[in-house]
Amino acid sequence: MRMNHLDLHVPDVAATSAFLVRHFGLALYEMRGANGLAILADDAGLEIVISRPVEKFGGGEQQALGLVTYHIGFIQAERADVDRLYRELQGSEAELVGEPREMRGGYLFYCLAPGRVMIEVGWRP
Repeated sequence: MRMNHLDLHVPDVAATSAFLVRHFGLALYEMRGANGLAILADDAGLEIVISRPVEKFGGGEQQALGLVTYHIGFIQAERADVDRLYRELQGSEAELVGEPREMRGGYLFYCLAPGRVMIEVGWRP
């Protein structure tokens, strides 16, 4: 069995999708409407669906709640890639949560993408 997709609820589908494509190399496969639903994928075939909150499931998303209830992670091939991406994100719309540091056997940092999607960027030897 392999995971097929994740669906992340955000208030601005276009902004969150563009951020993930620009900074994390995801490919945009489909955008439904200007701000309806986006289907992104990584180079291993995992799809990330970016959509607005669904009322019948409670309608919540992290920005409206003012909370961070989950995070997604991107592993880098080299430690230097973590630093490169950190520098790139410093000039973007990302909210950086601390600097890269050694933690739990790896080297990583966190940032918040549009929609308060927390992202872990790391490298492990």
